[in-house]
Order: sequence, then C-alpha cells, then structure tokens
Amino acid sequence: MQTTLSKQLVPHPFWRRWQWLVWLILVAGVYSWAVGGLQFAGIKDSAADVSRSIINGLLHPDWAYVYNGSGEDLSSLILQTLAIAFLGTFVSAFISVPFAFWAARTTQEHYHLRSGSGKVVLTLIRTFPEIVLAIMFIKAVGPGSYAGVLAVSIHSVGMLGKLFSESLENMDRGAEEAILSVGGTRPEIFMLATIPTIMPEFISYTLYCFEITVRSASILGMVGAGGIGAPMIFAIQTRNWPRVGIILLGIVLMVLLIDSLSEQLRKKLV
Repeated sequence: MQTTLSKQLVPHPFWRRWQWLVWLILVAGVYSWAVGGLQFAGIKDSAADVSRSIINGLLHPDWAYVYNGSGEDLSSLILQTLAIAFLGTFVSAFISVPFAFWAARTTQEHYHLRSGSGKVVLTLIRTFPEIVLAIMFIKAVGPGSYAGVLAVSIHSVGMLGKLFSESLENMDRGAEEAILSVGGTRPEIFMLATIPTIMPEFISYTLYCFEITVRSASILGMVGAGGIGAPMIFAIQTRNWPRVGIILLGIVLMVLLIDSLSEQLRKKLV
C-alpha cells in the first residue's frame, strides 16, 4: 500500500524534466501582462533640471530648520511623529490581545469557527491602509495628531493581532500542562503559565511593530494627520529642496536610531 502511494506521489518524468520551463513561461506571462498594463508617459524636458535641484537640495540641507523654537521645526515635529507612533502602537498592543485569543487556533481541527471568524476580522482590519484610515479619521475628528494616533492604532491591531495569535498557536504548553496536572484552575493556568510564557514574544512583536509604525507615521502628515509629513509635502510642493533634504535626513536618523534600539531590546527578550 505504501509502495503504491509512494509511486503516486513521485512526479512524472516529463514534469521533473520540464517544470523549470513551465514556471519560466508562467513568470514571463505575468511580467508581460504587468508591463502591458503600464502607460509610459515618457520623461519631461524639465526632468534633468528638477533632478539637479533635488540632488543639490539634498546635499545642502536647511540646517536652520533643525530647531528654531517655533514648535514647527524639525526637532519638534520629529518628536511629535515619535509620539504618534509610540501611542498608536502601544494602545493597539493592548487592544490586540483579546483579538489574538479570539483568532488563535488551539485545537487540531482544520477549521474552527471561533478562530476562523477572528482571523477574518483581523484580515479585514489589515486591508485598510494607514493613509486611508488617516483620511477617514480626519473627516471624523479633524486634522492633527489625534487622527494619526487613531489610524496607527486601528491598523496595527490587524498586524499585532495576527502575530500574537500565531504566538499563542505555537507556544510551549509544558507549563500549562504541569499546573493542570496538579489541579490548577483555568485562571491559575492563564496567570501562572500562559501570560509568563507568551509575554516576551508579545513585547518583541510590539517593538517590531513600533519600528514599522515610525516609518508610517512619518508620511501620515501628508494628509493632515500630524507629524513631520505635513512640512515635507509643503516643501516638496514649493520645491524647497534644502528643506526637503533636512527633513529626509531627520527621518533617516530617527528610523535608524529606533531600529537599532528596538533590535537590541528584542534580542534581550527572545
């Protein structure tokens, strides 16, 4: 029986020999379809002058914009961007915990109604881009950093809820089984085994999400949701390339610093 089944699972010799050609034709077909859907508008005559202006502005940033005490300078808006990302991420981390327990599949069944419905809800939340959520919240609460925090919080629930639920599905159940074997109750198992086992991974994923959110919060200001994005879009529209250069430099340094700190913390946790 096993020999017959093994023969059925062995690929046909023709497929083993020519499968690379089949995949090559499929990939080439997808690329052809994608390129065919593009509309190349060509390059404008002013492209070279604009490119030179951009490069010149990036090489000669507006250092006076780093701090001028107005509250609208680079340092103040970078801090505001970090505050949006920090508050949005850690609020979403608390909201994501019940979603994670809802979506986690803790049985061996192929489909479970509870976890299946939870995964669908988390997928629906993730389908909304942050910038779309920011525009929606601006219409609801007005422009500013509050709309940015709401957009980041809701979007991060979709990602953190998925990561948390996968951690619950793959966690080591040894501590839970040990407490259960000595007559522990469900609340005792949850508090003494589940939470201590899973908490380092939850914190690590939250820090990872914070890294991503810092980048996202940097552009939410382009639609009026607070942070460094607003002055950047104004500088681009007015072709103030030295101002664009110093803003981009500030964003790069902020992201590098956050990535480095977060990586060090996550290494100590997991």
